[in-house]
Order: sequence, then C-alpha cells, then structure tokens
Amino acid sequence: MTIRKLSWIILAVLVADQALKVFIKLNFSLTYYANGPIVDWGWFRLLFVENKGMAWGASLKDFIPILSEDTAKLLLSIFRLVAVSAIGIWLLRATKLKSPKLLLIGVSLIFAGALGNIIDSVFYGILFSETTYDQLAIFMPEEGGYAPLMFGHVVDMFQFPMFTWTWPNWLPIVGGNRFTFFEPVFNIADSAISIGVVLFLLQQRKNSG
Repeated sequence: MTIRKLSWIILAVLVADQALKVFIKLNFSLTYYANGPIVDWGWFRLLFVENKGMAWGASLKDFIPILSEDTAKLLLSIFRLVAVSAIGIWLLRATKLKSPKLLLIGVSLIFAGALGNIIDSVFYGILFSETTYDQLAIFMPEEGGYAPLMFGHVVDMFQFPMFTWTWPNWLPIVGGNRFTFFEPVFNIADSAISIGVVLFLLQQRKNSG
C-alpha cells in the first residue's frame, strides 16, 4: 500500500475529528455533569467534555504526585509529540518495506488518532476562549485563548451507556455502587486509535499463525 493512499486515510480521520470537535466547541457549552446531553438516545449520548489529561481524565500528576498540574500537562503534551513522531517514522519505514496492508492501515489510524488529539492539546488553548457550563467558546478571541501553547484540552463527545446496574451490597469496595457500561467519553481520534490497535493485533496474530 502506498504512502499516498495511507495519507488519504490519515487526512480523512483528521478532517472528521477536527470538524466535529470545532463544531461542538463553537455551538455548545460543556455538558456531562451540569447540563443535559446534546443528544440522548439512551444507549448513545452526544456530550461536550474537555479532557485535560489522558484517557478517562487521568493525569501524570496522578502517577507522579510531586509534579505540579502545569508540569504534568506540559510533559504529557511533549510525550504525545514524541510518540506521534515515532509512529510517523515507523509508518514511513513500514511502507518502504512493503509491510502487510492490514498493519499499514492500522498504524495509519493510530497515527491519525494520536495527531488529532495532539492538535487539541497543543493548539486549542491559544485558538479558543474558555468554555464553561453556560458559556460557548469563541474562535481566536481578541483577549487571547484560555491557555498557553501546549496546554489545551482534548474535546470528547461520544458516550455509549448501554447497561447500568448496581453492584450487590455484599461485594467489597464496589458494593452498592452503580456501574455503567460503557461510561467513558471519547472522540473520533480515540476511535481511530482503538480500531488501529485491533487491526495491528490481528495482523500480528496472522503473522504468528
């Protein structure tokens, strides 16, 4: 598979991801806890959540408490840049080596998804004003954005709360608590990464078989 064809896959993911994020950001206030969902079909919700850290809202500070929030955010953004650069170099080399199609598509999706979220964390802070639960964002505000370069928040919007139940009281720790599957909120970039990982693993299994 040529790098040109893979580039179209990457571009399609990036355009879809960024177009939806910008549309959500400029037309809706934050939802999740304070406001109702933008769309609620029961098993599917369209929300507007800003993620300041990693998956499920985790932060490097959670793992390294001595870090300040700003330092943790900066390190995370730098790590993302290094990681996506490494993935890009790997993809170019794999293409030149004529690696299997499934592997190339998988890595392309991972690269596109990682790059999509990096755009948020690196640039959104300087491109948009702050979004709150009762205030919409403005693109390129005169007073400047809500955060410096590298300190932006990733925009998430999809949630599939398909099943909800309450754990039996006799269970330790979680007993009596409500649990929803699938509760995490994610975006198109996250989906591309997940699909890419599945394709990559399928190719690895195919190779080992």
